[in-house]
Amino acid sequence: MSSIAVTRTPAADTVRQVVVGVSAVIAVVGSFVGSGAAGGTPINEAAGGALAADATQVAPGWPAFSIWSVIYLGLLGYAVWQLLPAQRAARRHRLLGYPVAASLLLNAAWILSIQFDLLALSVPIVVALLVVLIWAFSRTLAEQPTSRVDAVVTDGTIGLYLGWVCVATVANVAAVLVAAGFDGLGISADFWGGLVALIAGLVGVLLAVKDRGRLAPTLSLCWGLAWIAVARFAGPLVSEPTAWACVAAVAAVVATTLMLRTRAGWR
Repeated sequence: MSSIAVTRTPAADTVRQVVVGVSAVIAVVGSFVGSGAAGGTPINEAAGGALAADATQVAPGWPAFSIWSVIYLGLLGYAVWQLLPAQRAARRHRLLGYPVAASLLLNAAWILSIQFDLLALSVPIVVALLVVLIWAFSRTLAEQPTSRVDAVVTDGTIGLYLGWVCVATVANVAAVLVAAGFDGLGISADFWGGLVALIAGLVGVLLAVKDRGRLAPTLSLCWGLAWIAVARFAGPLVSEPTAWACVAAVAAVVATTLMLRTRAGWR
């Protein structure tokens, strides 16, 4: 049980609930803009195609981004869940509400930075998003879910969100470096791609150790790595070393998660 002291008034709890709900709406509207459905340029075509599936060695195949639909659905579910009267004064949501709201607003800010071709600005935004999600995820570990619904809607959503943003951060930084003319310091792109994939796998292993084998972060992180592998095996930009490094990373993260999950129990 966490020792974090949390004291709120009923009015403050209501403000927090509203902030999370409004932030979720802003993020979903931003996602429509980023998809091109609301008049914006699709992310893979914006910023001169810097985030296209063949832009860098560690760019995921475009179908990988369909995971955003699941994440946004989960975030909307969380926004509704924490709005329920029974959750208003819940300790978990007092701890999680503002970090989740911050992540939603940073998500929308990231989309805007890409839409306005501010590629360099997207890096500090996505790094800030990653930091906020680590903060939120650590709070889900400190405060156990109160029910199965809470576990799925709250922990599952934040875990999926974090795992995917780990991959998105890697892809985003690589895209900015390549767009800025980074030549690899004389080292081959295949080497860099493989190294970055293995580092992402190490992050996944460390996450699994920290959370004792929670499935959600592993699923989304490995989903992203798997689509990088697919893109490097069969896409316009082929790199078998990067692809095999992704395969090895996925295997390591999955094996670690299953081992720790088995030890912790499958509740």
